[in-house]
Amino acid sequence: MQNAVCGLAAWMSCALAAIVCSAPPALAQTLPGSGPARVQPAVEQWSIFELVLRGSTEGNPFDVQLSAKFTLGQRAIEARGFYDGQGVWRVRFMPPEPGVWTCQTSSDLPELSGRSGHVTCTKASTPGNHGPVVVRNTYHFAYADGTPFHPITTTLYGWVNQQSEALQEQTLASLRELPFNRIRMMVLPIAWSQDNVPRFFPFQQKEDQSWEFARFDPRFFQAIEKRLGQLRDMGIEAELILFHNRDGGRTGFDRMPESADDRYVRYVVARFSAYRNVWWSLANEFDAIRTKRDADWDRFFQIIQSEDPYGHLRSVHQMRRYYDFFKPWVTHLSVQSELGVTGFGRPVIYRQLSRKPVIFDEPKYEGDIPDGWGRLSGEEMVYRFWVATVGGTYAAHGETFASEPGVRWISRGGKLVGQSPQRIAFLKQILATAPAEGLTPIEPQEQTQGIAGQHGKYYLIYFGKSSPTEWTLQLPRGRARGGTRFRIDVLDTWNMTITPLDQVATIGEEPPLKITLPGKPYIALRIQRID
Repeated sequence: MQNAVCGLAAWMSCALAAIVCSAPPALAQTLPGSGPARVQPAVEQWSIFELVLRGSTEGNPFDVQLSAKFTLGQRAIEARGFYDGQGVWRVRFMPPEPGVWTCQTSSDLPELSGRSGHVTCTKASTPGNHGPVVVRNTYHFAYADGTPFHPITTTLYGWVNQQSEALQEQTLASLRELPFNRIRMMVLPIAWSQDNVPRFFPFQQKEDQSWEFARFDPRFFQAIEKRLGQLRDMGIEAELILFHNRDGGRTGFDRMPESADDRYVRYVVARFSAYRNVWWSLANEFDAIRTKRDADWDRFFQIIQSEDPYGHLRSVHQMRRYYDFFKPWVTHLSVQSELGVTGFGRPVIYRQLSRKPVIFDEPKYEGDIPDGWGRLSGEEMVYRFWVATVGGTYAAHGETFASEPGVRWISRGGKLVGQSPQRIAFLKQILATAPAEGLTPIEPQEQTQGIAGQHGKYYLIYFGKSSPTEWTLQLPRGRARGGTRFRIDVLDTWNMTITPLDQVATIGEEPPLKITLPGKPYIALRIQRID
């Protein structure tokens, strides 16, 4: 399952009158000619405004081309529409800035074309609405309004396609109590058992039970949208994994013809891109999907880049071989690696080579299954999060304990029973105090610890598995003047305690400050400038 750091070598080579808008979750506005207009409150910035149109369903309505251009001053955004069944087409728009946006529809179906009006958008005011996440300062992330975003990720591959609504609701209830602000989830169903067949599939079936790739089943996507909206309102980003080979070969969705692949990607982007909390991942273990070549992955990236008007984050996850992450459509690295986060300095290699944010999305999982990739201890899972952090990168959590027979978190959701989540919550608390610019790795004084921060402002020192009883602190001068003073906290990252020290550190002081440490593993120091 895991790839060593040395594997990087291979990688290198829309109304005649005002059309008013919706507040989250998405509400619909029916255009003139398709039924009476309904008055709605003005849409909030980065929320969803939805046009609803009705037209003829002769032929294949999924073949109908529909889009709407939204214009504010010199800025224009074109959003692609989609057929949602029952004679209904929709166009979704996420206004990125306040103002009165005009809109105009275009379609090859006459009754859907030439509709115009305006959309009033107000400034974002709902708590937690900071807009979509973007790359910031090369290696880090922030929301569109500039609020820093530190991805604290968990893996929930198949939770949204479970037969049991109760299990899905239990998963959401768990997430409300957990630190995670980003989840990795698959769009297409994963492997299922006889008593857990997915309620819906993405495509309609023919009489011979083969898939009608030219006709989607809207119920499948509506179920996902329901969960996307709930996650958004909880402040959780959803990285949608578009392809995988984890359904046991039952559907053949990993080996569809090229035209079906492209149609599917375009439909998903049209439906989901107006959700501000969406990220795109082309695949889980792309190199394990033997029916696709690099040219296919290039094409999928280009389709998303072209048809997602909001530029959501894009990546792809690997198993043994790296996709060319240098390509301009890749915004960040999604890495499967154990060795990358088991030693100080290793995460830095990924940063230096890619010059993009790095998330170790699969550094193995906490659990007790026989497979090596799913039997980390809680201590090891937390250790890997901290190594990634002081390396200026990020890590992801997963759990493979069975909370009940047949229910494991990474595949079906439910409840978490491991020891790492609350300790990851402690790390999230510490990151909330970090500089807005993000943590930059700093050359350590010795090879027994990792250091990250911003020179002259903030330092985070992690000792990992070593157990020092004393530490001589010499702060690098960097751009800070001599005499700059810092307060010091001792962090027990496993027992989740913060112990402030009476001692004050000063840049350039002699002799260097000696700090007494508890002599046990998983200790860190937080050093913050006194202003």
